[in-house]
Amino acid sequence: MTRAQQTISIGLLVSSIYLAAYLQLIPFGSKIQNEIIPVLPLWAIVSFGAFLLFKLGLGVFTFNNVPKAYDSLMVEIEEAKKDLRSKGITVD
Repeated sequence: MTRAQQTISIGLLVSSIYLAAYLQLIPFGSKIQNEIIPVLPLWAIVSFGAFLLFKLGLGVFTFNNVPKAYDSLMVEIEEAKKDLRSKGITVD
């Protein structure tokens, strides 16, 4: 099963469970049924957005903590410049 199939399967499972709860096929208390279940999709979107913002902020915060990757990238850039110069291309 590929990752896309797995994601689609989980999405269909979650959406079918939500739809069954929303249409009152799964019995809950009246307070849960009327006040909580209708706002679950909004809550999920807000939570997912907060998670993505956290991941973005963490990535920006730890961006400078990879000196080995920087050194590796600089070596690759120099190799590319040497290769281009050997082919007669001017590189600044």
